[in-house]
Amino acid sequence: MKWIAGALAAAGLGSVAASAGAQAVLGSDAAACAGSGPAIRVAIVGLKDRTGRLKLELYPATEDDFLKDDTALVREGKTFRRVWAAVPPRGDIAMCIRVPGPGRYALLFTHDRDGKNKFNFWRDGAGFASNAKLGRSRPKLANATIAVGRGVTAITIRVQYLRGLSGFGPVAD
Repeated sequence: MKWIAGALAAAGLGSVAASAGAQAVLGSDAAACAGSGPAIRVAIVGLKDRTGRLKLELYPATEDDFLKDDTALVREGKTFRRVWAAVPPRGDIAMCIRVPGPGRYALLFTHDRDGKNKFNFWRDGAGFASNAKLGRSRPKLANATIAVGRGVTAITIRVQYLRGLSGFGPVAD
């Protein structure tokens, strides 16, 4: 099964199953989570629906660079990585994003429900490693920071959507 998963990833199909019966890992970096890393494997829970696309973005874990424009980060030679995946019609969801090496990074997840590649405050969902309630203000770096070791670091992100005047929160609250 691993050789099939590797062939699918090499073909750019974006999902890899680590072993027979295992949950498929989505995204172009899926092979990094099937191997020895370094990578972050993210279990995604709490999607509002099965529309649109899923996105992970990796940033430097600094206040100045967190959520900074990707072209500026790349131009400055700083860490930035983006992985997209289609929302599967059913089943558990896991995504993978490779990292340059062990260290601290900031990780953002978004559920782009309308597929327009621009965050729609009223419609789209977001999440961070801490799973702290996002509320109405700009996300804090501390909520997005994750320490990554030499291997595959596994986390779970609960997606949050706009919930009225209180701001963003999980659907199940």
